Amino acid sequence: MPVRTAGPSRSDLVADTALALLAERGMRGLTHRAVDEAAGLPQGSTSNLARTRQALLELTVRRLAEREARVLALHEMPDPGAGAASLADALALAAHRALTGHRALTLARYELALEATRRPELRAFFDATGARFRDQLAALVTGLGSTDPARHTLSLIAWADGLLFSCVAGSFGADVPSLEEVRAGLRELLEGMLGG
Repeated sequence: MPVRTAGPSRSDLVADTALALLAERGMRGLTHRAVDEAAGLPQGSTSNLARTRQALLELTVRRLAEREARVLALHEMPDPGAGAASLADALALAAHRALTGHRALTLARYELALEATRRPELRAFFDATGARFRDQLAALVTGLGSTDPARHTLSLIAWADGLLFSCVAGSFGADVPSLEEVRAGLRELLEGMLGG
């Protein structure tokens, strides 16, 4: 008897479709009806799953965090004992993946981040989902001997976010850096911060 493989759950289908709509149409294009149509679901399906816009946005942010965790490969981050160069390599690979194979996901994140500036209840939810990566990065820079882990974590995240924004939605959209260029930038930043 053949084994049936389950497709995505209804929740994942709705959230993945919402992420795709955000990347393609922006926040104005994200409606319950648009998700139903784009996902090929009967009208009202998205509303049954996420009654309000806030519920739809939270569902989408939760799925974004799951998918970005796979892109960033948090489980592949090196042990601090491997040194700053290993961390730069791992972070460069994660950033380059986001720039090349997951541009739409990155663009959807920016749409959600901007919406969170207007919705305090979404801001809290958005920030909580991002804390996992931030906390892990802080532990890594602490393990590397950072004298100011909070500031250094902010600097690393700001550098990576700036690179991603510039190359996905900013003035460098046509000039995606190579993996080696991203790695070189991160090594310079880490060496400057950690004195390596």
